[in-house]
Amino acid sequence: MRLLNLLKIAFKAIVLNKTRTLLTMLGIIIGVASVIAMLAIGEGSKESIRTTISSMGSNMITVRPGADDRGPARGSGGNVQTLTLKDYQKIKEETSLLSYMTPVVNGGGQVINGSNNWPSTIYGVNPEYLDIKVVGLQSGSMFTDAEVSSASKVALIGQTVVENVFPDGEDPVGKMIRFNNIPFKVIGVLEEKGENTFGQDQDDVVIAPYTTVQKRILAIDYLNQIMASAISEDDAPEAVTQVTNILRSQHQLLDSEDDDFTVRSMEELISTFSSTSEMLTILLVAVAGISLLIGGIGIMNIMYVSVKERTKEIGLRMAVGAKGADILMQFLIEAILISITGGLLGVILGLSATVFIENFLNWPTSVALYSIVISFAVCAITGIFFGWYPARKASALDPITALRYE
Repeated sequence: MRLLNLLKIAFKAIVLNKTRTLLTMLGIIIGVASVIAMLAIGEGSKESIRTTISSMGSNMITVRPGADDRGPARGSGGNVQTLTLKDYQKIKEETSLLSYMTPVVNGGGQVINGSNNWPSTIYGVNPEYLDIKVVGLQSGSMFTDAEVSSASKVALIGQTVVENVFPDGEDPVGKMIRFNNIPFKVIGVLEEKGENTFGQDQDDVVIAPYTTVQKRILAIDYLNQIMASAISEDDAPEAVTQVTNILRSQHQLLDSEDDDFTVRSMEELISTFSSTSEMLTILLVAVAGISLLIGGIGIMNIMYVSVKERTKEIGLRMAVGAKGADILMQFLIEAILISITGGLLGVILGLSATVFIENFLNWPTSVALYSIVISFAVCAITGIFFGWYPARKASALDPITALRYE
């Protein structure tokens, strides 16, 4: 029997049992659709995380004070004052892989303009901060190094602060505001950035010279952190190592002592979040894969029923010259057709579900070609694996016994 005839016989058998075939396909359809949708959600999440974190400065490196193990008591990173301006100057002098760098001090307080006030956070930085954070100006200008040196009371504000302390829509540039009763002249407004990956409003900020914030707001002589930007993303890991070695030498740490600071790059943060997202995606795909397994079992069961119902037909075909291999191929092709047809419908359903999720649930999705390829491959394997045994049983029937079967 030629392959074309086998395909016609298999197709005819499927058409004659439409309802049963559709129910058999159901597990495959749901399984394939689930795999495509889950992988799309996983890929979309990873891309969204990478895009959002990169928008904070893809080459950004942060140095924060860490826990100090050298004394009898261990303090938390927020209480240990291990970063100073000397550390900042030392890194700036000796590093060769950083393009921009700024000290950072920050604190919370009330932004006041007349009768309007708003709780916000003030960041004390130098003019390179905007380049590190990849933030533009909507209006006005950044303060200068001279204004940093003189601890001038000038500030830039984000869109959230503008909306709450200048609710009438007036231009804030040139106006005076107060932060914890310290007057500041607004010299610029930052471009809107929205929320970051952690749900933090990046527009709810006040930016001022770090010298001003240190002396007039916080009354401290240490730094909360140091922010820098590597020359390129590829140089970020080596830059982290370089900064770590410089600070260990500056802090005179022995080889046996742990760092009293923490150096992190955005690439590490992206990698951490991507790994978490991948684990979740694998879990979801594993759950979706159960539907494919159930669909495969359904194919095997229905093929068993088909073999039983068509035992006389099998006996007749074998009696007129059909070989066992022909019978095997006949039922195997039927199982593969059911599986692949279910896979096609599953792909359509999966892509439709992805569009629905993105447009109506507002979840980021990204359909990867490999998810469709894998789904089809699994469908074919499922059809062959679960269709082979019933087909093998059919091909092994004795023609005389099959013809006498009631």
